[in-house]
Amino acid sequence: MQYSEILAELSAQHRLRTIPRETDRQMIDLLSNDYMGLAASADDYSAEFMDRFGDAPFTSAASRLLSRRHRYHNMLEEQLSHLYHRPALIFNSGYHANVGLMQALAVPGTLILSDRLIHASSIDGIRLAKREFRRFAHNDINDISRLLSQYAGQYERVIIVIESVYSMDGDLAPLQEIIALKHTYPNLMVCLDEAHAFGVRGANGLGLAEELGLIDRVDIIVGTLGKAAASVGAFIIADEEIISLLINTARPFIFSTALPPVNCAWSSLMIEKLTAMSEQREYLRSLSSGFITAVNKISPIPSPSQSQIIPVITGDAELALRLAERCNSAGYDCMAIRRPTVPPGGERLRISLNATLTPDVLSPLLDIIRI
Repeated sequence: MQYSEILAELSAQHRLRTIPRETDRQMIDLLSNDYMGLAASADDYSAEFMDRFGDAPFTSAASRLLSRRHRYHNMLEEQLSHLYHRPALIFNSGYHANVGLMQALAVPGTLILSDRLIHASSIDGIRLAKREFRRFAHNDINDISRLLSQYAGQYERVIIVIESVYSMDGDLAPLQEIIALKHTYPNLMVCLDEAHAFGVRGANGLGLAEELGLIDRVDIIVGTLGKAAASVGAFIIADEEIISLLINTARPFIFSTALPPVNCAWSSLMIEKLTAMSEQREYLRSLSSGFITAVNKISPIPSPSQSQIIPVITGDAELALRLAERCNSAGYDCMAIRRPTVPPGGERLRISLNATLTPDVLSPLLDIIRI
């Protein structure tokens, strides 16, 4: 098959993508993952940043294993370790973190059980590991229990891989029920990706595990710094043994040039701001709940959302594109989501709310997205 044929087929299926360009129009952001509005107000913190971190280098020039320029990396890891009361390790992105983590964890004697809707980065890491794994029906505790009953006794360890807030449906993992399974299966580990919950949920913004009082029961936590934290990079929270394992075997960590120290310094400042935004978190929760209720009144397909990520499911790529065009024309910046990001029939408009929005701003959108 020629490359041109692949592109032509994608176009015929309304799935051909292009990189969006900047616009001079003033648009209402329903597109980005700037959940707490920190990225939109980044200029407000520039003077404080320069006063405190103005000496942070702009370049790294080597991986962390080949360089001693770690002061700001160490500072950020120590800050995260203090918040979570466990060691932390910085990665260049959430993709790097999940690929490296899955590949490193999947040693002989390990079975990975993954939610069917986990992020592509975790899926790719599992595939690269070339170990046995099983997928369970999304958020289905009965299916998890079935797989554990069938396989747990055959392996030294079983690792359940889930997300706290799922990036397309906006629903929550049944974390309490999954953690409870550890009483029955002592060889069970839980790996929780908090990418879309970090900064947004929990008293200090540490995610769903904090909100539910389960941080010390989750074996491995992954968080990203490029969403609510308005920066770049990611981190993994785990015990010392796993962190050492990652430093020594996670290929994305070993073979990638480290994040520039200036980015680690900025992340540190943004995390300081995030942990103090409890009122904004509660406001965003209330705003999201009200909008979910309103969407479900006008959409024939109920939204599964329990968070700030609210899909309007069309089940059709062309219709999703038309809704996105209508939103853009009215000044709302959001996009259609199509395969392979979502399964066939899951095509949708993805609305991403943030703490700077108001009900008055969102109200006209309901007529625009009415299917």
